[in-house]
Amino acid sequence: MGTRTDNDRSRKDGGERLMWLTNERVFYAGLLGAAAERSLGGHGVYVSPAGQPNRIRIGGGAWQSGELLVVPPQVPHQVESDEPLILNLLIESESVDPARLPDCLQRCGPVEAPGFVQRVRAAHAQLLVASSRGGFGGIDFDTLFFGHALVRRPLDARIRQVVERIVADPALPASAEDCAASVGLSFSRFLHLFKQETGVPFRAFRAWKRARSLLRHVRQSATLTDIALDTGYPDSTHFSHSIRQVYGLRPSDILAGSRRLALYQ
Repeated sequence: MGTRTDNDRSRKDGGERLMWLTNERVFYAGLLGAAAERSLGGHGVYVSPAGQPNRIRIGGGAWQSGELLVVPPQVPHQVESDEPLILNLLIESESVDPARLPDCLQRCGPVEAPGFVQRVRAAHAQLLVASSRGGFGGIDFDTLFFGHALVRRPLDARIRQVVERIVADPALPASAEDCAASVGLSFSRFLHLFKQETGVPFRAFRAWKRARSLLRHVRQSATLTDIALDTGYPDSTHFSHSIRQVYGLRPSDILAGSRRLALYQ
């Protein structure tokens, strides 16, 4: 882990902004932006970097505030912050046993967990030091943020095969019918088993992984059309609509806000 994909000047100009991207985890320290409602495919954690509470609205409900905000996968929500920087963790739903997550991650909305908040802030500071030295080699993601490895979610071998195929290349035009046939299941049985095992319907899972793959491209100079095609969308219009549904931001805004972001993957 920890291959750096931007240049020294971007890191120095970006100050505290960085993103650590793996197949199963994301840590983002950067701009939140004026995001509309979003719906992410993993367990989302938002931490204010300096004690100023952030605000969250779950599914159009009342605004709530806290230094630590937690959102389960596929839950529509909107987050606001008075600070320019936000610390955001994302844990992929298929990678962890939801019943054995830390207590603070089994909630929805503001959570009182000052020890965990301080741990995330300290982890950010440690990653900034590692970034100045060129990478995150030797740092284990889960140990850094949680003190131990999170318990993996047990998956049926056939469903795991499909999950790994989509994660390896989210742009592949893998239909549910094709995936079911590839692992010897009927279409209906496959859809039922996939949701049972991963906690997410197949279509939503595939859409999320495709939208998530945009994060790999945020430091590239390619056009939006090229990025749309590289990530599996048929055209830039479909790409823009799908990304806004997931992140609450236009692709162009995400790329603009990432210009001074140090990206490690």
